[in-house]
Parts: sequence; structure tokens; C-alpha cells
Amino acid sequence: MKAVIPLAGKGTRLRPHTYLTPKPLLRVGGKPVMSYILDDLQELGIHEIVFVIGYLGDVIKEYMAKEYPEIRPEYVVQEVQDGTAGAVKLAEPFVDDEVLILFVDTLFDADLSMTKSLSPEWSGVIWAKEVEDYQRFGVIVTDADSAMTRIVEKPKDPISKLANIGLYYIRDHELLFRGIDQALGNPPGPSGEFYLTDAFQFMVDQGSKILTAPVEGWYDCGKPETLLETNEHLLRTTRGWVSPTALVDSTILGDTIRVEDGVVLEGSVLGTNVTIEEGARIVNSSIRSCIIGPGAVIENSVLRNSLVGGHATVRGFDGKLSVPDHSVVKG
Repeated sequence: MKAVIPLAGKGTRLRPHTYLTPKPLLRVGGKPVMSYILDDLQELGIHEIVFVIGYLGDVIKEYMAKEYPEIRPEYVVQEVQDGTAGAVKLAEPFVDDEVLILFVDTLFDADLSMTKSLSPEWSGVIWAKEVEDYQRFGVIVTDADSAMTRIVEKPKDPISKLANIGLYYIRDHELLFRGIDQALGNPPGPSGEFYLTDAFQFMVDQGSKILTAPVEGWYDCGKPETLLETNEHLLRTTRGWVSPTALVDSTILGDTIRVEDGVVLEGSVLGTNVTIEEGARIVNSSIRSCIIGPGAVIENSVLRNSLVGGHATVRGFDGKLSVPDHSVVKG
């Protein structure tokens, strides 16, 4: 099995951070968003991945070579942002068997191992999460056997509350790419883009059975506020930690925090949902619901709901802040 990961987007909702860092490499819970997914793929035994890159693609290549040398990557460039169908189409020359397709705007709690025991009647799996605000999403309509019958983008009527989360397994790759060709041959959707979900609809219309499987959790990383919400979830579950090498002096530590190696905390208060990355220094400051990048320095400040990039310096600031790596802020 191979995986396809489209990464060509510019991450405009996460600017200014994405001026320097590709959205999949923004950090949450102490490591890049994409690394959670790569670790899951390795655990499943997948080591061949096709990355569809574009904006800051060279940064992705450098990261993969340094952090995941055991993965065998292929890179294709999406020159025109024409949608998810166009992105996956570019991976076709490298896909010759079953394939996982993953979009890395979100993290998820899903059982990917079910792909190894899926009965032969199924052509694939599409994972979904039940939501109340179904009008915001593409939703999946199923039959009594949990087989997909339709995908409807942002329905006005409550035909389904199963939101499409951007995680797919396809066994019949040849039919998938026929469906993508069909989608690309039709007029684009309202946003001017071509949707991968239209290819899945084509497969179903041709008689394929695609199983709709639930996920336990689905955590958005596409906006600053949701990145902080996902950070809190990770700290509450698997990523909360205070390094024994951190220097903590006259500082109050709240719950749901992550304090990494070499961090210095002096005369400060850390509230709920705070990640302080390696080598950062926090002095005479109060911090709540923040991600502070490696090597950053925060002095005489009160920060809340903030994202501070690596090696940034913040002095005398009170409020909400979102600044990328190497920034300097003086209040």
C-alpha cells in the first residue's frame, strides 16, 4: 500500500506563520501536524508516500530527508490550485495498487489497520465524523450497511450528519483514477475547483461499495484558534509533559501543559493549554492557551490565545499575539 498526501495549499488562514513554514509543518503538541500522520502510516507499514507539493515545497523535502529518511518519497508539483481531484490526479503515475489518501489539515483518531482485514466486497473506506453543524461540511449519505450512497457538499437539509474528514482508503485504484478523469472533464464546482469526492461518487455509481467508517476524534489544525484547541486535546491525552531538564524557578504550573528540554521559567504563571518548546525562556510573564516555539523569549508579558514562533522575542506585551519565527515584539 502507498499513501498520497496533498500539501500544495498556501495555508492563508494561518498567516503570518505560513509565510515561512508550510502549513503541514506548523507545530502542535510539540511536533509538526504532518508528523502525527506520518507516524501512523509507518506503524501501518507504509513507507512509500507521494507528496503533492507546491508552496514552500522545498521545505517539505528538507524536512522529510532530515526527519524521515526511512520513508521513500515521490514529489509531484501542483502548479495550479484546481482542487483535490487535480491534486490526486498528479500522483497517478506512482499509484499501482491500493492507496491511502490523507489531507493534513486535521488530526484524527481512526483505525487505519482495518484496511488490512477489509472483506473483498469493499472497494474502499471513507472515514467520517458525526457533527451537528452539518451545513459546514461535505456529508456522506449511507445505506443500512454503512455503504456510501452519496456525498453532498454543505447541504441545507439534514440528509446526513456524517462529515467527510479527508481520509480515504481505495482498493480499486484504476476505477478511482477513471472517476478523477470524469470529475476533471466536468465543469468545476462553485469554488472553481474539482472535487475528489466526485470521483468517489463515480465509483459508487459504477457499482463499487465504499464503506463509511467512524472516527473517534477529528481535530482541526487549519486556523489559529482550532490549532490551539487541538493542542489542548493532545496535552490532555498523550502529549502533556514537563521535562526534568527544564529550569522552573518561582513559577506556577497549571494543568494541561507541555514544557520541553532546556526551557527556563522564572517568576511566571503557566495556565491551561500551554506548550513551551525546547530552549524557550519565559520570565515574569503569564501565559494561557499558547504555543511558544523553540528558543523563543517571553519577558514581562501577559499572553493568551497566542501563537509565538521559534526564536521570537516578546517583551512588555499584554494580549493576544500571532507572530512567526524570529519576530520581535516590544509592547
